[in-house]
Amino acid sequence: MKTTTRLFALAALLLTTLVHADPPSGYAFLPYDQGLRQAQASGKKIFLYFGRYGCAWCDKTNKESFSDAGLKQLYSANYVLVYVDAESGTRLSLPSGERITEMELGARLNVFATPVFLYLEPDGTTILKVPGFKTVQDFRDFDRYVSGGHYRKMKLLEFLAENPS
Repeated sequence: MKTTTRLFALAALLLTTLVHADPPSGYAFLPYDQGLRQAQASGKKIFLYFGRYGCAWCDKTNKESFSDAGLKQLYSANYVLVYVDAESGTRLSLPSGERITEMELGARLNVFATPVFLYLEPDGTTILKVPGFKTVQDFRDFDRYVSGGHYRKMKLLEFLAENPS
């Protein structure tokens, strides 16, 4: 009985270490370190998606929002797309040379649940952080706010009140 329990526990541990969350299909999401380098080279802002395997809200967002062809085109044109598995032990190399895991990156950016979406300057400075399920229209509104540079002079809610969809 003890042997069976131990084997089951070992199998469960191996399976959880082999399963990783996937970004939405059809998008050219990059790992954080590669995306940061690309953004710095291109001057494009970063759209950073923190997701994880088994996250029902991530699945809902992927199926209902990221399946929209217009949203895919808009975000692919305006941002370097970056995806981080919030529970991953995958190691990243930061521009400083420091090596951290994706999980450690989440802790540094105060990401403690998923999904979380961050909009970043090319140098990695946070512009906007929004948690939870978001609709296609939400993502379009966030893009108007970020791409238009409105974040430099007003808060998101002020912008949305003055510039409804």
